[in-house]
Amino acid sequence: MGAIKTFEDLECWKAGNEVRRFFTTVTNKFPKNEYSFIDNVKRAARSVTNNMAEGYGRFHFQENIQYCRHSRGSLYELLDDLIIAKDDQYITEDEFKKGKELIEKTLAILNGYINYLVKAKDSTKKVAE
Repeated sequence: MGAIKTFEDLECWKAGNEVRRFFTTVTNKFPKNEYSFIDNVKRAARSVTNNMAEGYGRFHFQENIQYCRHSRGSLYELLDDLIIAKDDQYITEDEFKKGKELIEKTLAILNGYINYLVKAKDSTKKVAE
């Protein structure tokens, strides 16, 4: 992988963007009277990449870590929304499995990025001491 020049180069952001696009598509199938649920799902999906981008732009490890943790929370919120959508029969079993796989993949990559940031933060503290 080349140098990271923007948040769009982050693998976790790319995976989160896949999650967002997936949820944008499936919410189009939800009943129109579920507008508040649809809005909540779309906000959570957008929050995943929004927080990664904002954290990246903070240029401080601890702030970046905190925003990534918000992204992680949004991913878990989406997993719960996915379960609700399946239980309420708004999506198929295959759509459920695909959404869950996308979320789990993104969580794994994001957790790796958070671990990298924690180690980078710790190594800069040791240099300063």
